[in-house]
Amino acid sequence: MISFGKKLKWGMIALCLIICSCEELILPSDPPSHPKEIFDQLWEDLQFRYAFFSHKNIDWFEIREKYSPQITSDLDDMKLFEIMGNMLFELKDGHVNLESTFGRSKNWEWFAIHPKDYNESNIYFNYLTVDHRLSGPLRHKVIDSVLYINYRSFTSDITDPNMDAILNRCEGLRGIILDIRNNAGGNLKNAYKLASGFTGTQVTYAHQRMKNGPGINEFTAWRPMIVNPRKKGFFNGNVVVLTNGRAYSASTFFAQMMRVLPNVVLMGNKTGGGGGTPAFGELPNGWIYRFSATQTIDLDGNQLEDGVPADIQIRLRRSDEIKGKDTLIDEALLYLSANF
Repeated sequence: MISFGKKLKWGMIALCLIICSCEELILPSDPPSHPKEIFDQLWEDLQFRYAFFSHKNIDWFEIREKYSPQITSDLDDMKLFEIMGNMLFELKDGHVNLESTFGRSKNWEWFAIHPKDYNESNIYFNYLTVDHRLSGPLRHKVIDSVLYINYRSFTSDITDPNMDAILNRCEGLRGIILDIRNNAGGNLKNAYKLASGFTGTQVTYAHQRMKNGPGINEFTAWRPMIVNPRKKGFFNGNVVVLTNGRAYSASTFFAQMMRVLPNVVLMGNKTGGGGGTPAFGELPNGWIYRFSATQTIDLDGNQLEDGVPADIQIRLRRSDEIKGKDTLIDEALLYLSANF
């Protein structure tokens, strides 16, 4: 078994608190490879650095007792991968996965259990239509004196010129609808970039701490998470952010950033969560694993891992969808018209 001292060394080397990205890697060095050693390294590193054992009421030692007897010296790679993937699935966390050259173990329950509440075809054909504009990854069109903006993934970088384009276009309009439904997240720096266009002052929107010891309650001190205003101006009119349960990770962070602003309303359904910043490690056989290494809470102490609630809860009505309409967009247009 790998000693705790050596494990601690690997853990500190591999520590990857990704404030600006969900995709960056810092990897530890490789010790000798053996099924039991591989299993132990994964289990021990998560014991030391995984952030949600207490919050999710998970007994990681009990889980070890369940899976450790299945690890034998004659296991082939496929079976070992299956057992370890099943163990990670117990965490029920979309930021937890194991990746090898032949497969990727990932928990998609966070996505699949939520209603879709989003029909991309209807939006493109009946709202954005063929004459919408594209500013980087931001698709936008003026609808009834409101700028509708659709953003599909926080993995797609937003630039300053992109922000200039949408903020210049919304001058004199009744407001903005920002649609992040089904946006599974990506790079947190894009969330900050987008949110900075809607505040004129520095705003604390959440607090974050990092797991830093083997005990389930061993963490660093909470630190504030802050949105800074952009230097080239911002939109101070009314904004409706459309969310659903399939908006995850950076989308959850963005929803919380916007939720604390006085001119913003979240409409739709609670986001899917994903409030733990991912960290990475490498196993002796080269497999890469990822897990949530931080906790983030809103200003009332609620875990972002559980999602950010909508201020106005609305579902996509099937009767509207059949007609090519989007219930949430239509309700957002009515809201902005009534509050202009």
